[in-house]
Amino acid sequence: MLHSYSGLTSVREMTCIKLIFSQRPCLKVGRLVAAAFTSCRRFHGELVTRESGALPIIHHSKYVCDLPPNHRFPMGKFPRVLHFLIKDQVITEKQVWVPEIASKDILGCVHTAEYLDSFINGKINEQEQRRTGFPWSEGLVRRCRYETGGTVLAAEVALQRGLACSTAGGTHHAFPSYGSGFCLLNDLAVAAKYLMGISSPKRRILIVDLDVHQGDGTAFIFKDEPCVFTFSVHCGKNFPLRKQQSDLDISVEDGLEDKEYLSTVAAHLPWLLETFRPDLVLYDAGVDPHWEDELGRLRLTDQGLYQRDLYVMKTVVSRGVPVATVIGGGYTKDIDKLALRHSMVHRAATQVWRECGM
Repeated sequence: MLHSYSGLTSVREMTCIKLIFSQRPCLKVGRLVAAAFTSCRRFHGELVTRESGALPIIHHSKYVCDLPPNHRFPMGKFPRVLHFLIKDQVITEKQVWVPEIASKDILGCVHTAEYLDSFINGKINEQEQRRTGFPWSEGLVRRCRYETGGTVLAAEVALQRGLACSTAGGTHHAFPSYGSGFCLLNDLAVAAKYLMGISSPKRRILIVDLDVHQGDGTAFIFKDEPCVFTFSVHCGKNFPLRKQQSDLDISVEDGLEDKEYLSTVAAHLPWLLETFRPDLVLYDAGVDPHWEDELGRLRLTDQGLYQRDLYVMKTVVSRGVPVATVIGGGYTKDIDKLALRHSMVHRAATQVWRECGM
C-alpha cells in the first residue's frame, strides 16, 4: 500500500467546514504587490531590500548557537546554505533580508506565557531539555527567536513579492507549552497566527509540510482553527511516535522513492489550493526524505527533492497565491553536503521567480 489516509472521514468533514471561508477569487501574481500586503503595517526586519527585483532571501547570522561537541543537530548548516547560494551565484548579497528577533508578544500568539518565561529565562528542567534534544543556553534562545523572526519576515515579504525563502525554520514539533524534537518555538504557527491577527477578515493560510516527520505541534495548534489548513506528507513509522491529526495527513511507507512521492504530493496539492483557496502558503521543505538522511527512512534523491520543491512552488504561484518557504529538517554529518541539499529550495525558487516573471 503506497500510503494511508489518517482519519479520512473526519478530515473531509473538517475540510468542508474550512471551505466556507474560500469564496474570494484568487489574486493574479501581477496584482500581489498592489493588493495583498495592504494590511501589514511594516516589515519585521533589521535590513529590508525593497529596491531589489530579485527573489527575497531571509537570513540572519544569529540563526546559529554553540552546542556541545558531537551534538547530533547540524547547527552549522544555516550559514553554509547562504554561503553556497552566494558562492554558486544563485543569489547576491543584495537579495538578503535580515529579520528582527521575534518579540515575546509575537511568540505569545502561539506559546503560553508560562512556557515563554521558562524558556527565555532558563527555567527549563533536565527532562524538558531531553525532550527537545538541546541543553538550554542564552544562545539557543536567541537563535530560536531569530529563526522565528525569519519565518515571520519571509511570510510578510511573500505577501508583497509573491515568494520569499528563509534559510532556516520549520520547527514544527513545538507545542504551545513545550518544545520537542529539536523544536523550541513553532515558527510556522507563529507566522500564521500573527498574519491572521493583523488582517480583517482573517487570512486563510495553507501549511504544506513535506518534512519526513509529521508536523505534530503545528497540527495540534491549528486543530480548531478554520482559517488554517495543515497538510502533512510524512513517513508513518518515523518520529513522532504519537501523531496528531492534521487537516490532511498522508502517511507514507518506508523506502518510498522519487516518482511515487511526487505523485502523492501532486494528487493532493492542486485540490487543496482550488478548494481551500488560501491567501498564503507556508511551505516546509524538509530534506530529510532524502535517502542519505540519518533520520529519514525514505529514498528520495537530490533530483527528487528539487523537483518536489519546483512543483510545489510553481503550482502555488501559478494560482496567484504567495508562498514563503522554510528549510525544515535534514540530518547528515557532512554539513556542506547537507547545506547544499537545503539550498535546493532556494535554487528552485529562483527558477520559479524567473520563469513566472515575478
